[in-house]
Amino acid sequence: MKNLLPPKVLPIKGKLEGGSIDLITLGCSKNLVDSEKLIRQLELNGYVVTHDAEEPKGEIAIVNTCGFIGDAKEESINMILQLAQRKQEGKLRQLIVMGCLSQRYFEELQQELPEVDKFYGKFDWEKIVADLGGTYHTEASNERRLTTPQHYAYLKISEGCNRHCAYCAIPIITGKQKSHSIEEIVAEVESLVAKGVKEFQVIAQELTGYGTDLYGKQMIAPLIEHIAEVPGVEWIRLHYGYPANFPWELLQVMKRHDNICKYLDIALQHISDSQLLAMRRHITRQETYHFIEEIRKEVPGIHLRTTLMVGFPGETEEDFEELLNFVKWAKFERMGAFAYSEEEGTYAAEHYKDDVPEEVKQARLSKLMRVQQHISADVQESKVGQTMKVIIDREEGDYFIGRTEFDSPEVDPEVLIKKAESPSLKSGMFVQAKIENADEFDLFAISND
Repeated sequence: MKNLLPPKVLPIKGKLEGGSIDLITLGCSKNLVDSEKLIRQLELNGYVVTHDAEEPKGEIAIVNTCGFIGDAKEESINMILQLAQRKQEGKLRQLIVMGCLSQRYFEELQQELPEVDKFYGKFDWEKIVADLGGTYHTEASNERRLTTPQHYAYLKISEGCNRHCAYCAIPIITGKQKSHSIEEIVAEVESLVAKGVKEFQVIAQELTGYGTDLYGKQMIAPLIEHIAEVPGVEWIRLHYGYPANFPWELLQVMKRHDNICKYLDIALQHISDSQLLAMRRHITRQETYHFIEEIRKEVPGIHLRTTLMVGFPGETEEDFEELLNFVKWAKFERMGAFAYSEEEGTYAAEHYKDDVPEEVKQARLSKLMRVQQHISADVQESKVGQTMKVIIDREEGDYFIGRTEFDSPEVDPEVLIKKAESPSLKSGMFVQAKIENADEFDLFAISND
């Protein structure tokens, strides 16, 4: 990187009485949970905090950055530069940067973005609060100010990751897996339910490995069972699993509890044996096919979300065709994909040549997503005529916008119900809705309530 702005360093001067803060969160939902906990600490110290404002107007800005892949880094840098411009114009007193990007590139960012008052790592919340003249309230360390609608929340059950996939920088940034205890997580769920939360998106960098560091074995199934038994928990949705050494008892828990959504988010990345080996995924093509078959057999009707990668070093046309055929066979209800980008410090960056041209990566990505587009349209069309349980998230224009158990917030299709036909609906309500029409992205329904 090169110097992006002229040097202009102002020290943090301590707390502003009644000060206002804009906190901007970039990246994944795990970052969002971190921001929510920091917001709570700042509010306990008298700050007025606005999250992800369209036009930041606070005296202090805090950017919680992402540093996972190239596009995320670029988004973080662009946001910092926008706020730096606001500071140069005298509209912002302090600019603070935290999160994954600054955790990983602390020294470089200090040199290249001198207009930032101070950089912090991913978990330096106590330092941020102290440097702003406040006191960190340890008794409230698990409290959050939800930035999501009040009826759902993300529930982070661990930090870090013990997997060392060749392409991934996450373990470099966050370190080894550190699971929160079952008692701590259940207490957080009970607290959130008391505040009106009905739906929990359970998240971790590697959900299926939960508990191995704390209990000496995989404990994701007992944890989810405990959460499912908390009164008031209506939906639980599972994100970011890993296919190798999958804890099959988790599916039995899913079958026993109606409030565990038939939904599993589990990144597969590829299907070619040569690519899986190079990526250090610890699973084979044959095992992956068997894995998908067993999940669908054990939990009929389950919706699988996965993430795939194209353009990893050494990917041939034959490898890519194999991936296309796999997607056509698997018919994933939800699927995302991205093109490989080399991340310094990873095994791939140090041992492989990034030898797939960018234009080839993008062409493969487009072709893969076109295949998935048709699959998604068929999946959506298959729901027409069904009556489904839907949670209402918000109002938008002429519609109430909701989701089924098969849809996670922000990333999955939504259900649109005309306000004129169901004027009494409200955010956070569960309703029975008959699906009348569909496109590849959304369902259109009439509420039976």
